Amino acid sequence: MNSLAEMIAEVCSQHAPRVCLIHEGNRITYGQFHRYVDSLAAGLQNLGVRKGDRVALMLPNCPEFPISYFACQKIGAVAVTLSVLATPYELGHLLTDSGSRILITQEQTAPRFREIADELAVPPTLLTTRGLHEPSPFRELVGDYHAKPAPVAIGEEDGAVMIYTSGLTGRPLGAVLTHGNLLGQSLLLKIVFGGTAEDRSLAVIPFFHAFGAATNMLAALRVGGSICLMERFTLEGIFNTIQNEGVTYVCAVPRLFIGMVFQQGAERYDLGSLRFCVTGGAAMPVEFFAEFHRRFGAVLLEGYGLTEAGPVCSVNPLFGVQKPGSIGPPIPGVELAILDEGGTPLPIGREGELVVRGGNVMRGYHNNDEATREVLRGGWLHTGDLARMDEDGYFFITGRKKRMIITSGFNVYPKEVEDVLRMHPAVKEARVEGKEDLLRGEIVRALIVRDPAHEADERQIMRHCRRYLSSYKVPREVAFVEKL
Repeated sequence: MNSLAEMIAEVCSQHAPRVCLIHEGNRITYGQFHRYVDSLAAGLQNLGVRKGDRVALMLPNCPEFPISYFACQKIGAVAVTLSVLATPYELGHLLTDSGSRILITQEQTAPRFREIADELAVPPTLLTTRGLHEPSPFRELVGDYHAKPAPVAIGEEDGAVMIYTSGLTGRPLGAVLTHGNLLGQSLLLKIVFGGTAEDRSLAVIPFFHAFGAATNMLAALRVGGSICLMERFTLEGIFNTIQNEGVTYVCAVPRLFIGMVFQQGAERYDLGSLRFCVTGGAAMPVEFFAEFHRRFGAVLLEGYGLTEAGPVCSVNPLFGVQKPGSIGPPIPGVELAILDEGGTPLPIGREGELVVRGGNVMRGYHNNDEATREVLRGGWLHTGDLARMDEDGYFFITGRKKRMIITSGFNVYPKEVEDVLRMHPAVKEARVEGKEDLLRGEIVRALIVRDPAHEADERQIMRHCRRYLSSYKVPREVAFVEKL
């Protein structure tokens, strides 16, 4: 098996009558899913999409996301998975940098694209959806159940997905993940957690996030399991879905699991179907692991990853020793090490930079060879995180080498926010930092020196930021200071 196209064809053939997707009470079997994928793939080819072309997906966790994702894989196109939180300002950069030929999005988010379409040198063709079964340009393409795409030769080293991650320069960088990278990640549920076709994932965190796509979509599909899609959620909705749909695992950020522990009335729900849960994207306070298991009977495991690595690199084992506070040992096929400033491996217990190598590491950043060389130097992916390793080969994150804030599992580079703050006429200088927060891990805090020629209060600064930045990047606290 050399590609995600081969993977999905094989899985859908083996499990054709089984339920693949569950969304708002509707069920789509693997056989139906494959017909949708082939129909859209053929439609994209008719629109001129060829191997290597980029197709942008700005979609929540609805059926159209995995259908579009795998339609791209079928024809060798690169799926550019964009945050549904992207502002028109951010979207303009992402579409221009990626060179996307098509943008697939919901009708309610399409106005953000229309606002900046005339400013783009080569605007992509817009393909909107109102829901899988509602009339729309998207529906017209997936409605031809007999359409088949022209075959395309695809190899493990070909690009499959491009995911934008915040960069130190202040502009997001597109990490290109190959078919080989993602085929390895698709085996996570089967190899690491003993997953089978009886497993059912709860897709709460978005598929445009590397963590959500790998653990809740690819891994479940690889074994023929089912995926419960949630576009928007409440804690009560999560408890109801786990109980009513027999969800067996949840992979999400700490905020969700902490919220579950604090939820009043949680004991009313039967969560006996849960086998395990995985937390990642930010550190989970150690005291919550035992409490989560006591309340819900499922083991909560902490792992580690980053977009440039597919993303999963390590996780505490389900069938082995679990060390709360640790990110566990590396997963099969991945190697982790701790290096000093000169690139020399450090012994057990010593703190240094955590580095990664293996089949999960990206091909590189799109259109940025310099950033690629910097992060992949010496044959390792340099994470920018500080860590140590114990005598059992378990790794512990101890800090960060780079200026970065992790809020609710999303990475925020301060420079990107600082650049936007300085666009406001009342801001003379700005510095952005992270502030500890129990539910989010960190929140974004801005320190601002005012320009005396202009007036602005905290509310005006936040409104300015919301115009240009996704909501998770907007400072939750603003402090005006005399100097930095």
